[in-house]
Amino acid sequence: MSQALHIDEFLKQGIASVIIDVRTPKEFEQGHIPGAINIPLFSNEERVIVGTLYKQEGRQPAIVKGLEFVGPKMAAIVLKAQELAKENTVYVHCWRGGMRSGSVAWLLQMYGLNVFTLKGGYKQFRNFALNSFDINNEIKILGGRTGSGKTKLLQLLEQKSEAVVDLEKLAHHKGSAFGGFGQVQPSQEQFENELCAALQKVKDAKYIWIEDESRLVGKMVIPLPLWEKMRLAVITYVEIPFEKRAEKLLEEYGPLPKEQLAQAINAITRRMGPEQASKALAALEQNDLREVCRLCLIYYDKGYDHGLQNREDLRLERYSFENESPEEIAKHLIKISNDRIQIN
Repeated sequence: MSQALHIDEFLKQGIASVIIDVRTPKEFEQGHIPGAINIPLFSNEERVIVGTLYKQEGRQPAIVKGLEFVGPKMAAIVLKAQELAKENTVYVHCWRGGMRSGSVAWLLQMYGLNVFTLKGGYKQFRNFALNSFDINNEIKILGGRTGSGKTKLLQLLEQKSEAVVDLEKLAHHKGSAFGGFGQVQPSQEQFENELCAALQKVKDAKYIWIEDESRLVGKMVIPLPLWEKMRLAVITYVEIPFEKRAEKLLEEYGPLPKEQLAQAINAITRRMGPEQASKALAALEQNDLREVCRLCLIYYDKGYDHGLQNREDLRLERYSFENESPEEIAKHLIKISNDRIQIN
């Protein structure tokens, strides 16, 4: 008989092994435990049919219909699970820890695999995720105007064993009108799941580096408990010269098709102002991408500065850099943090 685990133990063991989600592809796409693999017991359509039959005719007719659907798939489910299993063990869950995961667990155990299920299923994981954002760690906000290379700095900090949560990476968005090109954002539910997993990885760290963001990252909404703590944190503000930031934008967005750049400029015309937007579009038409970046930076700088001015209880520590490399800046940020810890 398979063993049902509470959420903490299921995640601890399952993430190191393999987690199999037997819900439908539609349910899985809407949201799933990060790292889980979908081996659906029913297709989207089959689940609707079984559910409707259950409501209209009762449990037994629904079970019979479910068996009709599942029967031809049993061998494929077993072979796929065997292929994924680590040390002959798998971790299985469905929506509420009911018949779907129970049936698959029975099948895989009959085959000879060690099977663990999740008490309460994915619904229990969602409760766990939604309660994970009120963290006890200190937050260090990495701030700075657009083009300051904050994403690169976060990557370097993480490489140097600093605890980092990269919200833009989790949201598949770089946080501006240009930030969504080439990326499809997850559902809000999956963003929260990924954020939960990221926070769990650094839960024992004294502090966590997070980039200064508005509450919306693209269309993703930062959960309120984490957002409120971010707003109270000290901002480590990295000040980089304007022309260096313009160069950074040129490197990042210059290779994009002209049509996409025009689309992004048009999206911010109202806030940028018709005159500035027209200048940017004219520069784009003339292939003067450096001037496009300068004009957009002026707009983003005003917006970022205005946002800082409107924040209550703002605590900001400003550090200016001229010709330092991102590597040198990252080392300096770590030294600042370590010095502050020693003082405290």
